[in-house]
Amino acid sequence: LLPFSFPLTLGTDLAADVQAIGPGVTRFEPGDAVYSRLDNDRIGAFAEYALVRESAAARKPASLDYVQAAALPLVGLTAWQTLIDLARLQSGQKVLIHAGSGGVGTFAIQLAKHLGAQVATTASAMNHPLMKSLGADVAIDYKTTRFEEVARNQDVVLDTQAGDTLLRSFEAVKPGGIVVTIGGRPDGKFARAWGLPLPL
Repeated sequence: LLPFSFPLTLGTDLAADVQAIGPGVTRFEPGDAVYSRLDNDRIGAFAEYALVRESAAARKPASLDYVQAAALPLVGLTAWQTLIDLARLQSGQKVLIHAGSGGVGTFAIQLAKHLGAQVATTASAMNHPLMKSLGADVAIDYKTTRFEEVARNQDVVLDTQAGDTLLRSFEAVKPGGIVVTIGGRPDGKFARAWGLPLPL
């Protein structure tokens, strides 16, 4: 999806101390602890140093260590953009979040509960205690249960899996509801199943 050229240093999330600032930077000084999700055209967080746009950084919360803070930017932004910017999730609505024990899922469950939504999630049975501790109202074992038979008439479904899970998600959402996927683009199988033109 992104036209990277090689050689390429990977990594989008980081937490670190500012080593130096460029001209015009006013929000940070050398020594400040920050965390960031790097721009798509300027990734490279796996390197020893990274160049960060001032507006793409924030002060690291004092309650988090560097590893914890570095784990937040991409999953946090993904959860925010899918649930708030795209789905416009509201208090009292029902949301199904797939793969609740994954990075995006664990963040999305907490964000949805903070917004006042009723949260269902899919996860293996061994992760159900974690799902409940994060705020999930309903935890569905995807290995033994068809989620669409438990989570019905959802206002929003957040799909992180694509494929068959995405197709079946439309059986869980109510008419007029919203399905947001980060698992991949709809394919020909999806289009045929829903009587839609083939994606270009």
